[in-house]
Amino acid sequence: MIQRIERQFAGRTLSLEFGRMAKLAHGSCLVQYGDTVILCTATAQDKATHLPFFPLTVEYREKSYAAGKIPGGFFKREGRPGESEILSARLTDRVLRPLFPGGYMNETQIICYVLSADQENSADVLAVIGASVALNMSKIPFNTSVASVRIGRIQGTWVLNPTFQQLEYSDVDIIVAGSEDAIIMVEGGAIEIPEGDIIEGLLQAHEGIRELIAIQNEILEGHRVPDMEWSAVEPDADLKAKVEGMAEGRVAEALGLQDKTERSQAMAAVQEDVIAQLVQEDENYAEHSGDVKDILRSIEKRTMRRRILDQGERADGRSLEEVRAITSEVGVLPRTHGSALFTRGQTQALVVTTLGTSRDEQRIDSVDSLEEVTKSFMLHYNFPPFSVGEARPIRGVSRREQGHGALAERAIQPLLPAYDDFPYTIRIVSDIMESNGSSSMASVCGASLALMDAGVPIKAPCAGVAMGLVKEGDDVAILTDILGLEDALGDMDFKIAGTREGVTSIQMDIKIEGLTHDILKAALEQAHTARMHILDVMSQTLSEARSDLSEYAPRIVSIQINPEKIGDIIGPKGKTIRAIQEESGAKIDIDDSGIVKIAAISGEAGARAREMIEAIVQEPEVGRIYEGPVKNTTTFGAFIEIMPGTEGLCHISELEEGRVENTEDVLKKGDITRVKLLSIDEKGRLRLSRRAALAEDAAGASSDGVSDKESDDQDQAGD
Repeated sequence: MIQRIERQFAGRTLSLEFGRMAKLAHGSCLVQYGDTVILCTATAQDKATHLPFFPLTVEYREKSYAAGKIPGGFFKREGRPGESEILSARLTDRVLRPLFPGGYMNETQIICYVLSADQENSADVLAVIGASVALNMSKIPFNTSVASVRIGRIQGTWVLNPTFQQLEYSDVDIIVAGSEDAIIMVEGGAIEIPEGDIIEGLLQAHEGIRELIAIQNEILEGHRVPDMEWSAVEPDADLKAKVEGMAEGRVAEALGLQDKTERSQAMAAVQEDVIAQLVQEDENYAEHSGDVKDILRSIEKRTMRRRILDQGERADGRSLEEVRAITSEVGVLPRTHGSALFTRGQTQALVVTTLGTSRDEQRIDSVDSLEEVTKSFMLHYNFPPFSVGEARPIRGVSRREQGHGALAERAIQPLLPAYDDFPYTIRIVSDIMESNGSSSMASVCGASLALMDAGVPIKAPCAGVAMGLVKEGDDVAILTDILGLEDALGDMDFKIAGTREGVTSIQMDIKIEGLTHDILKAALEQAHTARMHILDVMSQTLSEARSDLSEYAPRIVSIQINPEKIGDIIGPKGKTIRAIQEESGAKIDIDDSGIVKIAAISGEAGARAREMIEAIVQEPEVGRIYEGPVKNTTTFGAFIEIMPGTEGLCHISELEEGRVENTEDVLKKGDITRVKLLSIDEKGRLRLSRRAALAEDAAGASSDGVSDKESDDQDQAGD
C-alpha cells in the first residue's frame, strides 16, 4: 500500500512516499522537494561478514535524464560516479555509520538515485532524509531518525535549504545533519565567519532537523517492522580474558612512546608475542589471530581514553590544548610557480600551486545546471601509502582523497582574488609526505603558503586544525591538533579552517550518537586559539603574497574588443589566430563577450600578440591620417587599405591638388600612400583624401621648419 505525506518546509513542499517503487528492497523512500526527486533504498545481507570493519556502502548517483540531458562521451550512458556524487555519498555515509549498533557486521547498502533535478533545490540533503526513512521502516537494526539541512545566511538572515540562486548571495553554505537530540555531522564553508555565528547557524539548522524528523516519524507511525535476527560479532570471552591478562601492561607501556613509528612497532611486537604464546599453549589459537588483533585494539582504545580523561596525558606527551611543533618552507621547488612544505609534528604536506589560462579550466557536467559549468580553481589531495609507512597498490583517487581535497579547496576558495582581477586558472596539489593526523588541515596551511609564494594576491593567510574528543558519560576531553591514533580511537574529528577574521571551512565527523551545543562551542573556541597560533608561526615564513608572479608563470593580459570583430581575429578556419600565436608565441583565448585573454611567459610575446590583435580590431577614426597600400585603381579613383581588411575610396578629385586626368598618373596598384579619412557613410563606406593628407604633412613640415629657424636665431642671440 502506498504511503505518502506532504508538508511545507522552508517555504516549499516536501513529500515522503514509500510503497510505490523499489518494493523488494528492505526499505525505500521517494523524497520530493520542489521538483527535485530522489529515491533512497536500504538492503542488508542476512549473515554477518568476517571483515575487520562494518561493511556499509552508500552510493549516490545522478541520472542524466533527471535534468533532461543525455550523457556526454562515446557510450552515452552514466559511468563511474563524478566528484560531486562521491562527496554526496560521503555526506550520507558519515551521518548513518555511527548510528548502527556496535558489533553489527552484516553487509548493508544504501543506494540513492537522483531521478529529477529542478536546478533550484539540491538533492544531497534529501538523501539523508530518504535513507533515514528507508532504514527505519526496514528490518535492518537502525532505529534513530536523522535528517540533514543546508543552512545559508543572506544579509544577516539565516535561510534553511537556500536555493542555488540564493546561495550566490549567501556568506555561509553548511550542511548539518543530526538526530532529534544532537548534531551528528557538519560539512561546509563560509566567508570568514566568526565562530559565534557558526554556532548560531548550527542551532538554526538543528531546529530544522527536528522539524524534518517529526515529519518522518509521522509517516513511519505503524510501519516499522521488527529488527532482523543478528548477533554482535565479538571475540570469545575466554580468549579475551587471556589476551587482556597477557597484554594490558605492555599496551600501556607502548602507548607511553611518543614517536608514532616506535609506538606502532611496540604494538606490533605485543601482538606477535601474544599470538605466539597462545599458539604455544594451543595450536587452535592460530585461527583466531584476527580476534586477537581486535582485542588488542580495544585494550589500546580503553587505555588511551582513560589516560586522557584521568590524567590529561596524550600519546605524544602533549597537553590537551597544545599544538605540535610546526615548521614551514616556501619556494622549495625551483621550477614550479609556487611551492610550500608544511610540517606539523609527524604530518607533512608538500603543496604546489600552478597558474594556467582559461583553457585549463575544468568542465563539469551536472544535473544541477542545464549548461556546462566551468571551474577555475581546483585543489587536489593525494595520500600515497609511503606517508604512513605502508606498501600497497595505488588504484586511482580514493573517495577519502576526493573528500579531503574538497574540504581544503573550500577553505581556500573565499580568499582568492576575483577572476576579473586575476584571470588565471589555479590548481593546487597537496602531496602528503607524512601522515599522523589532520593531513587535510596541513594541506590548507600549505596551500595558503604556496599561493602566496606564487604571487597570488589572496585576501589573507589561512590555516586549519583538527579537534578531537574523548567522551565517556559525563567525562569529556576536547583535544587540539589530534594524532591519527586519537582520530581512530576517539569520538570526534572536527576540522576547522579559516583566517584571523573567521572560519572558511568546517567538517565534523563523530562516532557517538551526537554532540551537545556546549561541546561544539567549546571545540570551536579551542580551535580558534590553535588557529591563531598556527597563523603566527606561518607568518614568520611568509606573511603576504609576493609582489611578482614566478618567472615561469604565464602573464595574462585582457583586452575588450567589439564582439563583431571576433571573427576577424579568428579568421577562416582559425587561420588568423593561429598565425598570431605562432608569430608571437602567446596563447590567445576569446569569449563570446569580446574579452580577449593573451597569455605569455615573456612580456615581449604578450605585447606583440596584443599589438597584432589591436591592429585587426581597431575602428577607423574620422580625421586621422593612415598609411596603406593601393589595392585597386579605377577611372574614378583608388581603393586603399588603411587597416587590415579595411579599405576606402580615394576619389580621383582627392588624389592631389589640381585636376587629375588618370588615376594611375598618381597612384598604381601596390603603391604605399598616406591618406586622411574624411567620413564614413551610413553604409560603412570610407571616403579618403590623399590631397588632405599631403596638405597636413606639408603644414606640419613648414611648422617644424619655422620652429627650427626661430630656435637657431635664439641660440645665436644667446651666443
